[in-house]
Amino acid sequence: MKPESWIYVSPLSVVHRFRTLWHPTKGLAIAEASVIGIVAALSAVLLKFGTQWLGTWRVETTEFLPAWVALPTIGLCLGFLAGLLVERLAPEAGGSGIPQVKATLANIPMRLSWRVAIVKLLSAIIALGSGITLGRQGPTVQVGAGLAAGISRLVPTSPDHRRQMIAAGAGAGLSAAFNAPIAGVLFIVEELLQDLSGLTLGTAIIASFIGGVVSRLLGGSALQHLLQSTEYTSSFSVPEIPFYLVMGILAGLFAALFNKGVVSSIKFYRKFRMSLPMRVALAGMISGAVVALLPVSFRDTTKWGDYIISGSANPTWAAIAFVAEFILTLVAFGSGVPGGLFAPSLVLGCTLGYLVGVCQSYVLGAASPITYALVGMGAFFSAVSKVPITAIVIVFEITMDFTLVLPLMIGSVTSYLVADKLLPGSLYNRILNLNGIDIEKRVSDEGILTKLKANDVMQERVETLEANITIDEAVQAFSCSHHRGFPIVEDNKLVGIITQSDFLKIRDRNLAGNTPITEIMTSSPLTVKPLDNLGNVLYLLDRYKISRLPVVEGRRLVGIITRADIIRAEANHLNCDSKQTGLRSDPSYVVYQTRSPSTGRGRLLVPIANPDTAGILLEMAAVIARDRHYELECVQIVLVSRNTTPSEAQVRTTKSRRLLRQAEFMGKKWKIPVHTQIRVAHDVAQAILETIKDRHIDLILMGWKGNTSTPGRIFGDVVDTLIHKATCDLVLVKLGTINLVTEQITDLFPAELTNKVTPKKSSATHSFNRWLVPMAGGPNASVALKLLPAFITLGNNPQPEIHLAQVFKPSESQANLTLLEQASRQLLHQRRLNNTSVTMIPLKADSVCDGVINLVRRERYDVIVLGASREGMLQHAIKGNIPEAIASGVESTVILVRGALNN
Repeated sequence: MKPESWIYVSPLSVVHRFRTLWHPTKGLAIAEASVIGIVAALSAVLLKFGTQWLGTWRVETTEFLPAWVALPTIGLCLGFLAGLLVERLAPEAGGSGIPQVKATLANIPMRLSWRVAIVKLLSAIIALGSGITLGRQGPTVQVGAGLAAGISRLVPTSPDHRRQMIAAGAGAGLSAAFNAPIAGVLFIVEELLQDLSGLTLGTAIIASFIGGVVSRLLGGSALQHLLQSTEYTSSFSVPEIPFYLVMGILAGLFAALFNKGVVSSIKFYRKFRMSLPMRVALAGMISGAVVALLPVSFRDTTKWGDYIISGSANPTWAAIAFVAEFILTLVAFGSGVPGGLFAPSLVLGCTLGYLVGVCQSYVLGAASPITYALVGMGAFFSAVSKVPITAIVIVFEITMDFTLVLPLMIGSVTSYLVADKLLPGSLYNRILNLNGIDIEKRVSDEGILTKLKANDVMQERVETLEANITIDEAVQAFSCSHHRGFPIVEDNKLVGIITQSDFLKIRDRNLAGNTPITEIMTSSPLTVKPLDNLGNVLYLLDRYKISRLPVVEGRRLVGIITRADIIRAEANHLNCDSKQTGLRSDPSYVVYQTRSPSTGRGRLLVPIANPDTAGILLEMAAVIARDRHYELECVQIVLVSRNTTPSEAQVRTTKSRRLLRQAEFMGKKWKIPVHTQIRVAHDVAQAILETIKDRHIDLILMGWKGNTSTPGRIFGDVVDTLIHKATCDLVLVKLGTINLVTEQITDLFPAELTNKVTPKKSSATHSFNRWLVPMAGGPNASVALKLLPAFITLGNNPQPEIHLAQVFKPSESQANLTLLEQASRQLLHQRRLNNTSVTMIPLKADSVCDGVINLVRRERYDVIVLGASREGMLQHAIKGNIPEAIASGVESTVILVRGALNN
């Protein structure tokens, strides 16, 4: 071994050691939960005091302005501002926040981060301070979960550990909002995570306890102070049990109606397709107008429950408060206001219980309406959120009154049973279903990832390489195998792993073929244990961008697991069902289309994205369509957030339709049938594939950057997907920077189109007179040659030149020109090439890329036409991505052609 070999340290080895150092041990989990509890509590206190301050200012404005002017105006303006913050900065921060947290904990890709938490905090302060009758507890849960998600990303941990931290953050947020740490833990177990493992309970207890203590120290418990100031004493007797049962039944009935109204409200707002700021502004204005009609004591919407419990309200105003709170909550929540349903549920339960208590006092004459109000809070909360245990504990922790426990149990359980009978299931699951997310199905589908272990799906018979072989021998092993990586063993113990990407070191370090494989292998590779579940295995594969992981016991290699093994296991689990698991992209949705008479022999699809290149791409597509008698299909794809269903997304199509009118005008000019459409989608590649299937496309022509920075991709995310999945011919065009001044494009399109679509400085177009076609013998080269007769008509020279080049090694004494001769004959036999010069160029160079790039720079070719290589990833790792290297190394236009796939 060379003396300097010990100096080289694999980056992956460093990452592995760092990961091992920060492995999610119990000590780390406890420390992390403590930090999460403190941060969640501080955010809850900030939300509480921020809302109170803004609400107080709002009420004070009515002292010098009429309430019917001030309250609706403030609601309108602040509501619009809150909605604008959410729409522009973090759409996931809209609504209650608890459905988003549930989705995240169900392993559905829903953004939960520092940004979402901060936007949620600010927008909730503004919205709730504007007078909208929603609560701060739901937003506090999402803020706590978002902050926990951000903290958990600071150290590399497993998905299970991260989910536990997010759940702990949510519990800490609820604990801080209610000053109820036990309720925070129960809410995690009962509603969010439904996990009773030791680590989950431990972190949840710590975070919730710290969150509750810090919040109580900084903010205190307003309800406890209120009860102490009113000298309230609770009472309970056996004759009151029927009244508590009646109250539970009424709470269940109204809660079921309330939940139904919440869902209907969301659907109602979506029918009008208003923007989020306008919806929230409308809700704020309506809330302000209604509150202005109520007594002065009701103008602070955050203290309606306190007003009832203090005994200041008579039964009539309590009933009015119930109706107003019920209606205004439905009006507000459906708009997407960043506010929760916990506080409205408590206020509604409080007023309902108070009314029942008043009735009981008329019958028995010995009851405290305040006791019934407190029990009603728990009963209504239990029926709305379907968490009876949490509801009981919340009210108990707030009041610290043990006498309330039995009536709370009677009322909460009764209301829960009635509500669940009338409207089964969780309200939060129903809200997620409206957004196309089915948590219950998701959990059942992904059970394979948590139930199966690595030793259930790993390959026990592993092809390995010995540590003493050379690089040449390793290359030979790769060439004879379909595997893209091999474990390296020494004395039956794992000492490293070599993958195709490791062969890049051969070029970077100029290593000879007889160099030991230990020079380029990854030492101390990432490994998994036989009992690790597939969820953790998949997490490691994705996080470190690798395709396989050795399975070890100690240092002994017992198997290897790849992405394909996990996919195969999931496919077997689904019993050959083709439905995808996870958060799949919804089908794209056509919002605009035009149709021409279908008179062509086939269809050519042009995805239009960049106005600067749309004109030249359409022209290139048109010459192919004329040559083959094809119809043109032009598509513009508008991307929307995955949290929005494409069929319900609000999009503007003005610029897109302007682009598509270019194609329509060109079709009329050249008498080519042109169809256009605008699709709203989550994913560009999927939308294009759907268009190919729906419109029976024969060929795609689209722009290409010429390079990519996406890890694990060769040509780019969209292009890679199309190359592997599009069944028709595919032509990618990377436009060069060599320009000749002509009026060719401006002659094709009228001024009113070119002035609006193409840049004013772009009075030049590309030259298409001198063509270079490097030949390598692949099947796609023949497809490229068939396109040349159409492409050369783009030039303005009556005698275009086509040069066919083939690269030979300098060590070859005599070049074999058979391939070039065959290609030349194929070209000359095609029509419309009578005046075209075809030249064969045998080119000697050590590298295909360097040889072609130097030839292009020397001869100044206008266009290079390449056939997409079918070589494996090993050749790509050793030689580099030839089309990408050529496209990046020249200023000419590069056209990459891939023939139709054989199904």
